[in-house]
Amino acid sequence: MTNVLLGQSYYLRFDPKLWEAMQPYPPLGALYAASLLRQEGYTVALFDAMLAESEAEWEAALDQHQPRFAVLFEDNFNYLSKMCLLRMRQATLRMMGMAKARGCTVIVAGADATDHYDLYLAHGADFALLGEGEGTLVELLHALTGRQPRELREIAGLAWRDVAGQTVRNGPRPLLRALDALPFPAWGLVDLPRYRQVWQARHGYFSMNMATTRGCPYHCNWCAKPIWGQRYTVRSPQNVAAEMKWLKTAFAPDHIWFVDDIFGLKPGWIEQFGQAVQAADAAIPFKCLLRVDLVKDSVVAGLRQAGCQTVWVGAESGSQKILDAMDKGTTVEQIYEAAAKLHGAGIEVGFFLQFGYPGEDRADIEATLRMVRDCQPDDIGMSVSYPLPGTKFYDHVRLQLGGKQNWQDSADLAMLYRGPYSTAFYRQLHTVLHKEFRARRAWRELTGRGRQRKDGQGESWGARRPQPGLVRQAATVAYHVATLPWARVKLARLERQSDGSSAPLPALLTPDAAATPSAQPE
Repeated sequence: MTNVLLGQSYYLRFDPKLWEAMQPYPPLGALYAASLLRQEGYTVALFDAMLAESEAEWEAALDQHQPRFAVLFEDNFNYLSKMCLLRMRQATLRMMGMAKARGCTVIVAGADATDHYDLYLAHGADFALLGEGEGTLVELLHALTGRQPRELREIAGLAWRDVAGQTVRNGPRPLLRALDALPFPAWGLVDLPRYRQVWQARHGYFSMNMATTRGCPYHCNWCAKPIWGQRYTVRSPQNVAAEMKWLKTAFAPDHIWFVDDIFGLKPGWIEQFGQAVQAADAAIPFKCLLRVDLVKDSVVAGLRQAGCQTVWVGAESGSQKILDAMDKGTTVEQIYEAAAKLHGAGIEVGFFLQFGYPGEDRADIEATLRMVRDCQPDDIGMSVSYPLPGTKFYDHVRLQLGGKQNWQDSADLAMLYRGPYSTAFYRQLHTVLHKEFRARRAWRELTGRGRQRKDGQGESWGARRPQPGLVRQAATVAYHVATLPWARVKLARLERQSDGSSAPLPALLTPDAAATPSAQPE
């Protein structure tokens, strides 16, 4: 009989856009929790919803393992978990009911459970772990099993209901600081051959995920931080290189996704990481996320030394007015400079773009489209501003929010507040942006103007990937060029139908506070 069945509710099958993209990663947060529980002597099993067909597979796992504790531990390293998509919340509630029907003690953890713990307790959860959950989970299980008896009120980071049915929220738990002391994630619980098969069939390579930090100290006023707050903690470069070496030896991935909010934020960390990776012979091509103001020459050199393939940056907007309103703390000039530095080193660049922030007008949108044309990123991702509890942005628009306060899935793109333009406008903008981007990218590939390294060290990872045939590239260019004019006409029509009357938000932070982190790395 299993002590603990760990699960999570992000089903790729329930997210049509990402199901089509098919880039699945196991729930890293649950794997860390599993390692800690095993270290404490608990028998642990994992239900991985990522590739599951439906909640029926969770029900089958409950029957197979018959756990005493059913723990729905959402992956706090997955940005989609932080967005609290409605379809995944519905799945969690249904999974809780299945576990309760089998007599399990039900424990939930994650961003949505932290923000809305009373909702989960009302639907049958016995306990909600608030914030970073591993330490609270271990302490709670010790108390419930009698290993270390103590009162529930003494367990920091816990929400529960007393015998009178009243919700009790205990004080916050201090964050874990000694990240190097954590055991590596329990990859042995994952069906890695299935993941490898999916990746190889769709993309021709196999990718795994890792985390080097927890949290982010910057002040972007739309960014929710329900788990780690405004603090961040960093693993040592040597510890991360050791994990990469282990993964390389044990599982032979072709690629790593570093899931950090910001990779290598501590000054000098990336440079030391490059050296540690080389010393350990641990290099695996990887992608990561950086702020544009951190892309210095020495950082780029360290990334190259470590084997970096792709850097995604939170560009957000090509309008300085919008970046300032967001308290982003970066400049449009820095976006251009970062893209040029990374491309010059043969490193691919991805842009995260955000539209719909209060005060945005068509000139701001066109500035962002122009930035994409000028910088020629290798990939883009588009979203619209998304108000989440705990952010200053949410506080400023909360009176405009209606009954729907979360997206159903990641392709929703619904304006949840009274934005500059309508939901239909931004959905069409997504179409226009991607048509133009794909046409230009395919044209560069067709004409042989794709970037390659010029330093004698060979082509970039992107150039080494099997490229589609010339006929297919030509067809891509022709299709998007032919359909783009009508897509733009439709966008203009939707613009005229929107009143565009949203007023810009006032600055929420001083410029000095917005431009600097609030804490030093630990």
